[in-house]
Amino acid sequence: MSSDRPTLPPVRLPSDAELARDALAAPLLARAVRLARWAGPETRVGAGGELVDEQLPAAAEALGLAPDDDGAAYASEAWRVAVDTGLVVVDEPQDDEGGGEDGAVEAGGQLALVTGGAPQDVLALWLDALETALADATAPLLDDLAELLGEDGDLDLDALDWDPQAEAEFLDGVLANLYLLTVTEGGSGDAPVPLPALAASMIVPDDMGEPTDDVLEQVSDAMMRLDDQFRVLEPVGLVEYQPVDEALMAEEGEEPEPMGDDEDVTRYGMVRLTPLGLYGVRARMLEAGVDAPAVGDLADKGADVLLDGLARYPEAPARAETHAWLTRREALPAARELLAAAKGVDAGSPLRRLHCQQALSLLGAPAEPAVREVLDDPELGGLARVWLAEHGASDVPAPPETMIFWLAVDTIAAQLDAVGGGDLEELRELVEGLTSQHSGFFDAAWRVEHPATPEVLEAMGRLHRDKAVAKEARKAAFKARSRAGD
Repeated sequence: MSSDRPTLPPVRLPSDAELARDALAAPLLARAVRLARWAGPETRVGAGGELVDEQLPAAAEALGLAPDDDGAAYASEAWRVAVDTGLVVVDEPQDDEGGGEDGAVEAGGQLALVTGGAPQDVLALWLDALETALADATAPLLDDLAELLGEDGDLDLDALDWDPQAEAEFLDGVLANLYLLTVTEGGSGDAPVPLPALAASMIVPDDMGEPTDDVLEQVSDAMMRLDDQFRVLEPVGLVEYQPVDEALMAEEGEEPEPMGDDEDVTRYGMVRLTPLGLYGVRARMLEAGVDAPAVGDLADKGADVLLDGLARYPEAPARAETHAWLTRREALPAARELLAAAKGVDAGSPLRRLHCQQALSLLGAPAEPAVREVLDDPELGGLARVWLAEHGASDVPAPPETMIFWLAVDTIAAQLDAVGGGDLEELRELVEGLTSQHSGFFDAAWRVEHPATPEVLEAMGRLHRDKAVAKEARKAAFKARSRAGD
């Protein structure tokens, strides 16, 4: 039996076309596109490609914003995204004795992709905008920078308690935790996650009981930093964010008051990844070499790859992946391909057969001819009889006794792999049901020539609540191991 499990469960994402529409609707990218269309030869920029201060009020008005400090800040942010994503191109200014000239501005090649590109082109553009937003989110606060300006106007970065790599890694870790909470069965799903819980997931050690005052202070500091960062990341469409209630802030500091037992947790901030955010975080993890599967990844692969891949999927994504695979194929050839891929006596074969049977159930009656073709196969014959009986087929031949017990071992082996370290109650009921239906079950089971027989019998001994039966199972497991060693 296989114990291999992926780090991340598969995520279910909308189509690229839907995600591209979300990307273009994200306020930050939408503003960047508007500024790219507004810009022209008269647009004045500084040495770093930024809009000069005198240009910001006009840029804000082009965005439909008031030409005040807030409007200027939004315009400056959107312009930076336009430059970083190639929506506009800024030529380097040429210095001269008079103190230099403004750089020249022209539309970039990426601007045409907004209306004429494929969904994947738009998403690539959005990912570039996301990188700019993430860089802004992990930058030092402006108040901190102002304190470090010397009389000569130079910035003393050495005096700033800021490690850009550590900041970026912390935010990446937070987003990865939020992603995992979203895609894990039993996790948050589409529900928002309280900011204190998210901050604690990064700070509080797993083996710590009651957090110390020092740890709680670190969680509070992390919450406030994340509050600032999620405010920056919401306009790019990565998250939906309900900020920390400002009424909770202390006047002198920037830390929230301690949360009471009956306190409304939503006042401390709530965050969820949008579907576009799930896409973005997954794309960054894939680039970093993380195995982050998505439902649909296996739809164009062979049945062997499908069944091996489903071994790593929880129930709901596995069903969705199987459905996506089946919709691309004709029923009868698909059934034959699945049955051929389900054969084998390797460690992963029991779970392959379980997923094969589930896939055949989705196919229904059109799969029957392929199922009848394997009735005499020692590995698939039991599966075939069960499937035919469940679908009301007639003339199903009775299985030989050896096939009955082989199927029992194979089924339990598959279920052990499927639950992993999870809830074993359903499997316990299966084990107790099998032993109650077949008198002398263990006398026959230890002789079954299945590679998982010893492990299955040991597991039955652990799971069965009747001590006498559990003892029989352990004895049978010992016999099976001795037999395998002969």
